[in-house]
Amino acid sequence: MTETLSPEALARAAAEVMWAADRATRGLGITLDAIGPGRATLSLTVTEAMTNGHGTCHGGFIFALADSAFAFACNSYNQRTVAHMASITFLAPGRPGMKLTAEAREISRQGRNGIYDIRVSADDGTHVAEFRGHSRTVKGTHLPDPSQ
Repeated sequence: MTETLSPEALARAAAEVMWAADRATRGLGITLDAIGPGRATLSLTVTEAMTNGHGTCHGGFIFALADSAFAFACNSYNQRTVAHMASITFLAPGRPGMKLTAEAREISRQGRNGIYDIRVSADDGTHVAEFRGHSRTVKGTHLPDPSQ
């Protein structure tokens, strides 16, 4: 089955399998807006319950949004892939009611290693954060492997 899918269709199919099992991402109210080979766009609307003592979005929610975009982008080839390392730089606060969008793009993918950059922006165009994730492919696929 997977050998007959285009790269775009394979990315969508792998994302559907991951999405169904990803209770954390769905539980946070994150939506999967776009997916393709090595790329993904996810979004989240900041709620009052996500604010910290400064009244702004807790950085952990921004990190989780970026990390989920990273996960969907690096798993888009139907290879089980996990985070090896990730870092984030916060540039501006998120505020309640703001829709935050994380756009992940592949920078490098060689062997079992990948590097992905994720930009988090607010609906008003504010650049909220930059996230860089390093991935590592592990055994297994999301869709059945026809060679097994």
